[in-house]
Amino acid sequence: MPRPTPQPNVRVVTLRIDDRDLSAREDETLIEVCRENRIPIPSLCHLDGLSVWGGCRLCMVEIAGQGRLVAACSTRVAEGMTVQTDTERLRHYRRTIVELLFAERNHVCSVCVSNGHCELQSLAQRCGVDHVRLPYRQTPYPVDSSHEMFRLDHNRCILCTRCVRVCDEIEGAHTWDVMGRGSDCRVITDMARPWGESETCTSCGKCVQVCPTGALVKQGTSAGEMVKDQHFLPILARRRHAQ
Repeated sequence: MPRPTPQPNVRVVTLRIDDRDLSAREDETLIEVCRENRIPIPSLCHLDGLSVWGGCRLCMVEIAGQGRLVAACSTRVAEGMTVQTDTERLRHYRRTIVELLFAERNHVCSVCVSNGHCELQSLAQRCGVDHVRLPYRQTPYPVDSSHEMFRLDHNRCILCTRCVRVCDEIEGAHTWDVMGRGSDCRVITDMARPWGESETCTSCGKCVQVCPTGALVKQGTSAGEMVKDQHFLPILARRRHAQ
């Protein structure tokens, strides 16, 4: 996708990322600049074209002069900034986050309809997660199959809120929301009514297509058969840059 034309009165700054000298608009975030320059930054909640959530904490980077890690998706570039995206500290941090996600819910890849097409699974492989060193919560969550076209499996939800944001900001239906606190949080439709009884859902399927795991899938899919169709994502990106 071509880089958007800088807007009037937006200054261009120079910064250093992973020992590369780069330039960027001052209204860009670190994750945008990294992806424009093919510097891999992991993330499960970020999606270009949607508002920033900053919930997964996988895009954390190190900035010279700051002791704490910062989220690349919500940190704007600045003149003279020096950034590291792949250090031993970051690799350990990201692996721990991925392990926590697997331990919190019941992600059994071998029987998941998104096996082989799952962003969480791919990220685990990139982070070298071949086992989980943390105790599993072993808490069963319900599956909502009330919708005639789609299915919601809370056992595979990582609470990235992509479904909530795409439904609200792109489709304009605001069918989805988040209920509860901490590890008991769940995404819900129409104030916790079954999805099939929703009066606001347009059955557009955007929530299903942006879901990074097997939490939201099409009805009738078997293990490994659910492939997300994300052809509309460039449209979201153009929409955001046009604002």
